[in-house]
Order: sequence, then structure tokens, then C-alpha cells
Amino acid sequence: MELHKLSNGAQCHDTAKPMDERIPPEEEMFLQHKNDATRSPQFTDFEGKTSFGMSVFNLSNAIMGSGILGLSYAMSNTGIVLFLILLTCIACLSCYSVHLLLCSAGIVGIRAYEQLGLRAFGYPGKILAAVVITLHNIGAMSSYLFIVKYELPLVIQAFLGHRISSEDWFMNGNYLIVIVTVSIIFPLTLMKHLGYLGYTSGFSLTCMVFFLSAVIYKKFNTVCPLEAFGNYSVNLVDPEDTCNAKLFTINQETAYTIPILAFAFVCHPEVLPIYTELHNPTKKRMQNIGNVSILSMFIMYFLTAIFGYLTFYENTEAELLHTYNKMDPLDTLILCVRLAVLVAVTLTVPVVLFPIRRALQHLLFPEKPFNWARHIIIALCLLTAVNLLVILVPNIRDIFGIIGATTAPSLIFILPGLFYIRIIPTDLEPMNTRPKIQAACFTMLGFVFMIMSLTFIGLDWMSGENRSIGGH
Repeated sequence: MELHKLSNGAQCHDTAKPMDERIPPEEEMFLQHKNDATRSPQFTDFEGKTSFGMSVFNLSNAIMGSGILGLSYAMSNTGIVLFLILLTCIACLSCYSVHLLLCSAGIVGIRAYEQLGLRAFGYPGKILAAVVITLHNIGAMSSYLFIVKYELPLVIQAFLGHRISSEDWFMNGNYLIVIVTVSIIFPLTLMKHLGYLGYTSGFSLTCMVFFLSAVIYKKFNTVCPLEAFGNYSVNLVDPEDTCNAKLFTINQETAYTIPILAFAFVCHPEVLPIYTELHNPTKKRMQNIGNVSILSMFIMYFLTAIFGYLTFYENTEAELLHTYNKMDPLDTLILCVRLAVLVAVTLTVPVVLFPIRRALQHLLFPEKPFNWARHIIIALCLLTAVNLLVILVPNIRDIFGIIGATTAPSLIFILPGLFYIRIIPTDLEPMNTRPKIQAACFTMLGFVFMIMSLTFIGLDWMSGENRSIGGH
């Protein structure tokens, strides 16, 4: 069996090794067979129809999250050079994580995160993977709908005039998220294949490019210091540093940057579903999709962070749009940007829902063929649960913090590393080989991130402060 060396020196098998006779029946039935149904499933037995470009749009849209609004604030607490170093490290680690997933999937012919858990650790591993994906993506979907709940009424008020009463029903965020869910999100979740969402993902990314363009434009059209804007209160603790960009900064908030950046690249539950529906699927082709998507988001993240930071410097707030709003609440461009961000996060919800539905189907109905009624009911139940969570819970910052601090490191670092160690046969790669050692170190790094994030949350709770370690 031919081995292909990757740029990081790790190796993996590009073709699937036939499964032995002891593999559970549900794994045997997972892939659709093109030829003889009696033979063991191979990794290329199922071929989707989604193009390379559409797959890049879907994966990029899965990576892109609400966390982009806090990257300028993160840069203000690290400095430009340190932020760039951390961003580069996290992006490279994410590419390596995708590599581990694809190697593990390719060696056993499996294209579902939960099935990898089953192969590596049996049924408990399958349950763990499904629960982690479900919790993380429900948290992500809730964060997107919270943006709709709080931002859409402000946009409506700005476009229709401030004379509108806040008592009007269309100014109630709870009603608005239900309307958006029923009219936009739910119909998109009814698509049978994730690949069909490539068009909406492309439009969502276009909205975020518009957001980035506005941030760049505002940098060159905003004076500093900001006393010229009557609505903006400038931090004058150290007036000499108000308009000076820092290359390196270490303060109390600096340690929060690593979890923020790590969570900003979470896309791993969507990698294997996108791989499943890829036309002409090969590991190299899917790895290229992952690399292009992560590189695109790396560029967008860095440009957003640096131009937002160079606009407000020490006055950058944790949510960049709020910073612009304080400067000029009636700015037409910023209002359009807020609307574009709302569209982007709304169109991202269906992409995030697909891995949850796949996880639940593999967990509850492992041997059942596709069924439209079940497909629709699961989507309806998930959206109902998320809407109720956003409506009934006034502040779920702590819930998001706990979920993010545990599920994000698990999805990026811990599970891919463990899957690789357990699934790649020791006769091909013994534990003392460099790829296995790298995977073990990668897994340990995930535990370090998890402990660090949980420690920050605990310190916040004890101090009574309301910092956020970021969200996806």
C-alpha cells in the first residue's frame, strides 16, 4: 500500500484498508456500494456530486462564526505580531487536525465522525462523539440566533426611524427569531444533501467580505483620536497610547486570546459530511479543500482584526459592531454591515445543523435508510429546542463558555488525535513512529487548552466578572 508524505512529515494511507469480519453490521451498511454488495466497503464506494468550489464555500461557512466580531479586541490584548503568531499556529494546527481525521477515515472507509468513534472505542466512543458534536453545534446555532435576537430589532429601528415604539411586536427579538427560523432557516435545513447549501454558503461569505470591506474603509475614514465623534467616549487613561498600535502586549486579557482563536477555526464536525458529498473524493482533494478554506478564513480573520484594531486601538470593544455603533449609531454603511452580518449568521445555521442531524441519525437509527419524515422531524425538533433556549434563557454566556471550553478542544485536538492513534494499525505505524507521537502530543495539547479555558471560566465566576472566552 502506497504511502504519501504530507508537508508536516506525517504519513497516512490514501486508500482504504478492507475491514475485517469483526466490524459491526452498522459500519458495513454505512457506505453505499457501487458493485458487489457482499464485499467489504471501500472508502471510494460512495461518490457525491458537490464540486470543489461548493465544498470550499460550505467548509469556509462552517469555520466562519460570530467570533470574527471579537478578533480586533483580541488583537488589542496581544499586539499585532503576537496575534499573527497565535493565529498562524492555530490555523496550522487546524489543518493538521483535518489531516488526522481524513487519515483515520480513509484507513477504514468511514465518513462520519461518530462512526470513527465507534471504530476507535466501540459504542461508548460513538456516543461521546455524537454528544460532543450535538452540544457544540447547538451552542453555535444558539449564538447565531442570539445575534439575530438582539441585532435585528436595532437594524429595523434604524431603517424605519427611532420614532418606532419598542413595544411594537416587530421590535420583539423573540418573535423575530421565530419568523427568521420558520421563513429562512427551516426550509434550508430540509435539503437532502449538504452540498446544495453551497450557494447560500457562498452568499453568506459574500456578506462577510462586505463586512471586511467596510472595516477597511472605516479605517481610512476615521480620525484618531476619536473626540470628533460626540457619541464616543475615548479611554484617556493613557492619552499618549490612544492612537499607537502595539506589536506585543501582555495583560490580564491576553490569555483569553488562545481559546478565542482556537474556537474560531472549529469546523471539524462538517469535514466528513462535506467529504461524503464531494465529487471525485480523494483524501488529497479533501485536504486541499480544508487547506483552502482555513487559509481563506485566516486571511479574513487577520484583515478584520488588524483594520478594526487600527481604527480604535485601545478603545476597541469586545464586539466590533458595538464599537462602530457608539461612534455613529445612524451610519448607513454600518447599518448595512449589521444587516449583512445578520444574513451571514442566519445562512450559517443550516450548515451547522446538518452534522447534528447526522450524529442523531447514526446514534438513534444506525441501520435505517434515508427517510424524509425522519429528516424533517429531526430538523424541526432541533430548531424548536434552539429557539426555546434562546427565548427562555436571558443570559447563557456561562453555558456557552462551558460548552465551548469542553467541546471545541475535543473536536479540534483530542478526538482527532485519539482516533488516529487507535485506528491506524500498529503494524503500519507503531506507537514510537513520528506520526503517532505527533498525534499523541496534539491530543495532550487539546487537554491543555481545555484545562486552561475551564480555569479562566472558574476565575471569572469567582471574581464576579463577565468576560467571554469567545464563541464560534
